[in-house]
Amino acid sequence: MSIPLLEITPTTQNQRVPGYEVPDEDDSPMYRLADAISDADIDAIIWAGYRQIFSEHLILESHRQPSLESLLRNRVISVREFIRGLGKSEVYRELVADTNSNYRLVDITFKRFLGRATYNKDEQISWSIVIATKGLHGFIDAIVDSEEYAQNFGDDIVPYQRRRFNERPFNLVNPRYSDYWRTRQIAIEGRTYYEVKVSGQGNLERRSVRSAIPTSFLEMAKSIATPQIDFQRDRDRAINTARSVQIPEMTRKGATVKPSVSRTEVSLPYSYIPADPKV
Repeated sequence: MSIPLLEITPTTQNQRVPGYEVPDEDDSPMYRLADAISDADIDAIIWAGYRQIFSEHLILESHRQPSLESLLRNRVISVREFIRGLGKSEVYRELVADTNSNYRLVDITFKRFLGRATYNKDEQISWSIVIATKGLHGFIDAIVDSEEYAQNFGDDIVPYQRRRFNERPFNLVNPRYSDYWRTRQIAIEGRTYYEVKVSGQGNLERRSVRSAIPTSFLEMAKSIATPQIDFQRDRDRAINTARSVQIPEMTRKGATVKPSVSRTEVSLPYSYIPADPKV
């Protein structure tokens, strides 16, 4: 028996507020299958789907899904089913699902499939229960089949970041994994990963070598693990610093400006006649 989705209270975000800005080149382009009239248009839709779901600007050949591409080119499946297939692929599992906690998996998947970030921690907890009970495939089905996805993208529109106003794109601020996975990768105390062959008296034997990775190196590697950057905090700090700077007074109000170049005495071949000659 599956657990129903917990009730959450949505918070106000840009995509929930009617926009008033004028569309320009910074807005996310819309890729629609109904508008595709050539193979080049289909290629653009396919690559837009790869960039949106995998968040890779350079798609590797091994990441491509030939079967899904073929079905979409022949219009056997819709764009929604193409996006669903990318979410259920082994590439998405390896790049996103296996390298993140369930909470961060929910947030990244919402950004790529629904075009928005999660509202709050309650929504992440609610959908992480769906991952725990239905698995990754059931989680992807629940998002793609949701009413929010249908209202915003339908069957033939590639998902995009909705109302990216005064913010950077999601795929530029979301690395593949966070410090959660990086800490797990370097925490290898108590485990041996290296073995060497030592030549004794004509015999070769294998022994574990713990000194291959000294403890000092592990401590150094942990110390240089960079934390997540809070861009909003740095932005506010820069604004406050700029506002607190006192600009010196550079005007010359009430001051007498003296000429910088003085008159030069010259010797003329004649003398001037005064205006009022004295007889």
